[in-house]
Amino acid sequence: MFALDLHQHPELSGSEVRTAACLADALEAEGFDVTRNMGGHGVVGVLANGTGRRVMLRTELDALPVEEKTGLPYSAVGVQAHACGHDLHIAAVLGAAALLARSMKHWQGTLVVVGQPAEETLSGARALLEDGLYARFGRPDVVLAQHSAPLLAGMVAHGEGGAPVLAGSAGLEVTLHGRGGHAGASHLSVNPVMTAASVALKLQSVVEHVCGPAEAASLTIGSLHAGLRNNIIPDKATMGISVRGYSQATIDRVVAAVRQVAGDEAAASGSPRPADVSVVSRSVATIPDRVPTAQIRQAHREAFGVERVMQWAPSMATEDFALYGEAGRTIHGYERVPLCYWMFGTVGPRQWAETTGSNVSERLASIPPNHSPGFAPHLPTALPAATAAMAIAALTQLTQVPST
Repeated sequence: MFALDLHQHPELSGSEVRTAACLADALEAEGFDVTRNMGGHGVVGVLANGTGRRVMLRTELDALPVEEKTGLPYSAVGVQAHACGHDLHIAAVLGAAALLARSMKHWQGTLVVVGQPAEETLSGARALLEDGLYARFGRPDVVLAQHSAPLLAGMVAHGEGGAPVLAGSAGLEVTLHGRGGHAGASHLSVNPVMTAASVALKLQSVVEHVCGPAEAASLTIGSLHAGLRNNIIPDKATMGISVRGYSQATIDRVVAAVRQVAGDEAAASGSPRPADVSVVSRSVATIPDRVPTAQIRQAHREAFGVERVMQWAPSMATEDFALYGEAGRTIHGYERVPLCYWMFGTVGPRQWAETTGSNVSERLASIPPNHSPGFAPHLPTALPAATAAMAIAALTQLTQVPST
């Protein structure tokens, strides 16, 4: 089975050689004209079916550096896994593409399937666009994508069109400099680990100090690296920080505060050099457009039933999908490309029965989330629903009369 094979053979961002080849080969088998190695290991499959709209389906290819601990018989081997459901996304998009390729009498236009590398590093979408995605394959009339979420399998969830579904972000690397030395003569050194600890404590209150009560923002210290031995004072400590929010102004304000805190604490500790703060990644908020969102939500309600289509509250998760709308304009001079992005459930019946909690929210919170070693989508129910959700969404756009 395609999804199980991808699950067992994950590849990290920028290394998606086998994954990309699997998708490209499968698309070619369905009659798509396939281009490989776009923007790295990206894949673009085009299926032309007469005059009509150009609809693009996007899926991510890359895995995460997470060791899987699900106990599944098809678990990934090694310290990497599709712990965000990207293998499931690929299989669902391929399934939808195959259904559409085998039912071309029911639609017309051009279907474009894009396998994007390096989503987890927030660099893949830009790389594809800068490699000429729209210039070479045409500006799409709409771009569609979906993502796994801790909902019951068989359900989908849409945000409000025109409002954020996912946050924007800035990834920071903060390097604090010290003066290395011996643990037995610490007074002759400047310990950057202690400086980093002080920075970490101060940063916990930054959001409430620089953001208004109605502004949503978060700051997470995800990594801290310093030293090799307990009796050696290192000469530097490096922190990895993620700042997230729904507006660039909010994110920029928090980033400025991080720079201020790191600089102040470095000076207070007697650091021999100022703190270095660099932005290593950025993303903008994912905001689905109103018209395609309303159309696809209604189509999902008709197909799955109203009770299986939920409202999605804005999430602090982030990704680079929004660039297909914005970067199409800034790089190529087009109008903004409309986007639609929704969530689909992955929790199977047995997993749900084993949850604990006094209400639905508590029960969902007890399930291993995305990016967790225990993340385990229930393929028998999640994959068919995700495949159907994408195929239905594509059909709603391919059966419309093109605007003139």
